[in-house]
Amino acid sequence: MGIRSHAAVPTAALALGLLFAPPVSIAIDAANTVVSRISGAIFMSPAMAQPGPLTKKQSDALNTYNNAVRNFELVLRQRRAQIDSKQPLPNLPGQALYLARNDMLSACKDLTDMVPSKIGGPNKFKIPPAYFDVNNEPLLDEYVKLFALMQAPPIDAQKSDTPFKDVVDLGTAIARAKGLGATDADAAGRISLGLFFAETNGNQNIGNARSNKYKGSFQTGTSEDQNGRRKWAAIKKSIAAFDAALSLRDDKEEARAGNLDHRYNHWTAVRDALMNAHAEIFPQVPAIVKTLPDPIDQMKLFELIQIIPAPTRSALGSGNPVRFRVSDQTIMRYLRNNSIFAFGQADRARTSATFREILDAMWLFNPKFEQALAKFDEIKARQKD
Repeated sequence: MGIRSHAAVPTAALALGLLFAPPVSIAIDAANTVVSRISGAIFMSPAMAQPGPLTKKQSDALNTYNNAVRNFELVLRQRRAQIDSKQPLPNLPGQALYLARNDMLSACKDLTDMVPSKIGGPNKFKIPPAYFDVNNEPLLDEYVKLFALMQAPPIDAQKSDTPFKDVVDLGTAIARAKGLGATDADAAGRISLGLFFAETNGNQNIGNARSNKYKGSFQTGTSEDQNGRRKWAAIKKSIAAFDAALSLRDDKEEARAGNLDHRYNHWTAVRDALMNAHAEIFPQVPAIVKTLPDPIDQMKLFELIQIIPAPTRSALGSGNPVRFRVSDQTIMRYLRNNSIFAFGQADRARTSATFREILDAMWLFNPKFEQALAKFDEIKARQKD
């Protein structure tokens, strides 16, 4: 974890990071209608033809958009052919897909900014319609499928039969050890589950098709995992004093992991990641919950600890985190590398943003956090039975 300064990010949000189809075929008719075939199903994305003549700028935006869709289809087709024929994949095989997807979303936003009537209806990915044409859903379906193949866990990865509960249990226990009461510790467990979905879409032990550094259930680097292990060792006795069962489970998972990269044992990966980056922030959960009553906003803020840790800590220490402004262009670049202010000329031109604006711009994370909330409620309901 830490600042994601590389061009690649974890599965985030369509990476949200985010899977099997015959080659994409493309045709464009005289009316500029894009026709594509994925998974045997033909879909049509109207060339967003404007009633009446388009201005030069509108026509250019339309051409740019159609080219971006064609390029995304081409990259998907190339990667699918390589995987199906078992060809060696390039280094960071997901990067070209991610960039082509971003180009398509950006071009769509630029077009709808110029021609608002081209904003279509809702889509199953819950992407704002100004950024995405619902008729291109099959393209993102294929995108998700390809990433799942490229990021499959290694054969020796040690999965858990209760991956979601593990995250909640560990987050809650760490928060209690940091002095939080039951209600706030529950919030920390809920936030922890949101981080799991943000980093991996809730998939344990995965690799990363866009990074050679970040791996596992919480997408950590080796040094981050080792730092988390050291911090866990310092706190474990205090946790054992109030949760002997969790401590026993930890002993079993440590023995099971042995010399394995601890990022590929789900339990140790989650434990170490939370200890590395988030445990020291858990004492601030009561204040965070008061400032940001929306659980999804709380999850977003903790995800920013992953992406831009230093500015996020500064915001938390400012006394008014939502109004804290980021103006450093390196930080703005890190945000764009993680699909925040990344789509459309207006967003890409931003030179600064408040944390409230950053949280609002994290819309690609919303479906992930909604899944986390639903899963958390399921876990809590089972505990009451």
